[in-house]
Amino acid sequence: MTGARSLVKTLAELGVEVVFGLPGSHGLPIWDALADASAGTAAGIRLIGVRHEQAAAHAADGYARVAGSLGVALVTTGPGAVNALRAVGEAMASASPVLVLATEVRAPQRPQGAARGSHRDVGEQESLFAPLTKATFTVGHPDEIASVVREAARIATRPQSGPVYVGVPAGFLGDPVEVREDTGRPVEPELPLPASEDVERAREALLAARSPLIWAGGGALRSGAGDAVGVLAERLAAPIITTFTARGIVPPDHPCLASNPVHAPEVGALWDEADVVLAIGTDFDGAMTQNWRMPQPPHLIAVNVDAEDAAKYYPPDSLLLGDARQVVEALSLGIPSKPGLDELTRRLDDIEVRVRRRVRKEEPHAAEFLSALKETLPEGSVLVTDMCVAGYWIGGFHRVSGPRQLALPMGWGTVGFGFPASLGVAATGAVRAVCVTGDGGFLPACAELATAIQDALPVTVVIVDDGGYGMLGYGQDAGFGYAGVDLATPDFVGLAKSFGVHADRVDGFGRAFRRLLREFTRTEEPNVLVVGAELRPPLNTSARWYRREERTIGTKYRKGRHHDDHS
Repeated sequence: MTGARSLVKTLAELGVEVVFGLPGSHGLPIWDALADASAGTAAGIRLIGVRHEQAAAHAADGYARVAGSLGVALVTTGPGAVNALRAVGEAMASASPVLVLATEVRAPQRPQGAARGSHRDVGEQESLFAPLTKATFTVGHPDEIASVVREAARIATRPQSGPVYVGVPAGFLGDPVEVREDTGRPVEPELPLPASEDVERAREALLAARSPLIWAGGGALRSGAGDAVGVLAERLAAPIITTFTARGIVPPDHPCLASNPVHAPEVGALWDEADVVLAIGTDFDGAMTQNWRMPQPPHLIAVNVDAEDAAKYYPPDSLLLGDARQVVEALSLGIPSKPGLDELTRRLDDIEVRVRRRVRKEEPHAAEFLSALKETLPEGSVLVTDMCVAGYWIGGFHRVSGPRQLALPMGWGTVGFGFPASLGVAATGAVRAVCVTGDGGFLPACAELATAIQDALPVTVVIVDDGGYGMLGYGQDAGFGYAGVDLATPDFVGLAKSFGVHADRVDGFGRAFRRLLREFTRTEEPNVLVVGAELRPPLNTSARWYRREERTIGTKYRKGRHHDDHS
């Protein structure tokens, strides 16, 4: 048993099914061990080779978001590891459990007292990842590889989840290691429930509320709290507002769901009227609260696994620390069904009608786009968006049919996330990964078309080509000089075909778009659909926020990490 085989064996014991990576000379023993299924070490792990390390980490992130399990990125020493940093930052900001495995230069290879000099050495490589991960490790002995990887996986997946870095000195990969008993997957103790008296006080506040409201964030979705949230909302006759990350946590036809974003004034009124807000698994980030312009609720109950994140922007009157699903289930005990559910459903239906009427009147092309997605996408397909105008429309207004069927880079706002993340989504075995990106966001990762075709990943890429950075152009038109946002772009259809990927182009979101989107999303192979169209940004983008006066936030609440609903 070598260090490399020990590493791969441990991944298999942890249940890892897919690894995304780019080979380098220091890490080749790991690739050899992953490929050598006959030796019993790979245990069916699929190795998907990408064209850039950033894509490896984005793909691992996309995989983790949809599979709900550990995503693994394998990168090499020095520049290979550094290339992954940007994508690791997005995973951290969006609480994706990603394990980054990187080779490092073995310390004895350096002259004593020298920081660098060995091939690809960057000195303390681990320290580069420290600000962007939950934890970092550098293996100190070949025998420690298995235990370090197990601990890293435990930390990455434990709430609040996030990426973890493990550096393995390249020389350890070929060294013999002591074979130890297989300890299997780490067994996590359940998070403790809050004190019963705290739960009872929160329950009493909800029962006494005239206008309760439930705000569900990404932590609620990741804990599997959807059913519990839906039941509690119906008993309280309370509307449910979801964050971008939590879209799909309850079915789109749930009688309490406010299906449009809180950035629409009609939905924002629900927040303004609430006398008690139950916030589940959220940190109330700026993108959802219009930079905290939403007023502090008269009474706020927060359910979270992290006390600091729960209180950094909107201090709660009651804090219930624990797993979102378990806490919400505990809250529901003893709460009878309150009157007013039918009245609430009628009001939410009216809000839906008014918001959709506004969209059709003000943004007819966006309404046509959303309608096309609703009518043509296969059941069970997963939408992955980039930071682009079309992606913002999807994040706010697309009807998401279930949890983990939408992935957006709203944590960090990373342009270029969409396409490589959709490769990870496709690798989960989703019915179809459908990536919606802009012409600017697609180009940084266009080389991954080779990955898509080589690994036969079922992904449809919809490139909305408006000739530049449309969101930035809108912002410049609104009050800045106009420069730097128009792009010279390639023939995207020809580019895709040069990789052997089927592609076509249409103008607008009309009948031809619907026909091709239906056709493209019902094939097995990857394909690209280019749409010549311009969309005006939706209400959930900062340039169109309707709240103008910023709420005063104490200094201590501004110091937190700016994650999107990560806990």
